[in-house]
Amino acid sequence: MRRGIALVMLVALVAACARVPITGRRQFNLLSEGEMMAMSLTAYQDFLREHAPLPPSDQRVQKVRRIGGELAAAATEYLQAHGARDRVEGFQWEFNVVDDATVNAWCMPGGKVVVYTGILPVTATDEGLAVVMGHEIAHAIARHGNERMSQGIALQGVGMTLEVMTDQKPGLTRDLFLQSFGIGSQMGMLAFSRSHETEADKMGLVFMAMAGYDPRSAPDFWKRMAAQGNGGQPEFLSTHPSDQRRVADLQAYMPEALRFYKPR
Repeated sequence: MRRGIALVMLVALVAACARVPITGRRQFNLLSEGEMMAMSLTAYQDFLREHAPLPPSDQRVQKVRRIGGELAAAATEYLQAHGARDRVEGFQWEFNVVDDATVNAWCMPGGKVVVYTGILPVTATDEGLAVVMGHEIAHAIARHGNERMSQGIALQGVGMTLEVMTDQKPGLTRDLFLQSFGIGSQMGMLAFSRSHETEADKMGLVFMAMAGYDPRSAPDFWKRMAAQGNGGQPEFLSTHPSDQRRVADLQAYMPEALRFYKPR
């Protein structure tokens, strides 16, 4: 009996472990992407009901959707070529812009993306916007939110599952989910780790390079973002720390990213 239980646990452990594309880092996720995408769809619709998106005729929306579509296509191309197409299995990409002065952007599982108008002056150019969106798309493809939420659920106790937690603590479950993707992140419970940030930076560089956006523009964007602090931290930096180390990491990875660059 014990051997049977141990075998089941071993199988579950192996199934939960996977390697992140591009970096090859091994990760451990307790939740299935099906569960995450189901929660994502509900949370995304709820968010858009509370924050009406700008109309498709708005030039900012058109720009976000154009660049987002190019990045999504590039990411899918990369994953297909490297045997990791399952990372975007079931994704239905959506790109929306909300009129909000908050300096922020995020991407939920399933490819649900929101860009706040407050970040657009900082992006400044198509390349700057590609840096932001490539970075956020990378978080979703790398399943960083799943990792963070898995950790949050694990802290609730041994044997806790998403289904049980949703039933017993629906409010906490919703908060954990939103914070895992940088929404409501001022609570600070699930800020992305340095390893997640470095990983998303590298993946984002590759995706934007493949889409025809010069990855060498990324360090300048993060310098502009860091300059937004002025005594207070932008929302985007509350879960996306930007400092000299980050810029140095980007520059160190740049030769690899440039191998994928396809000038427009």
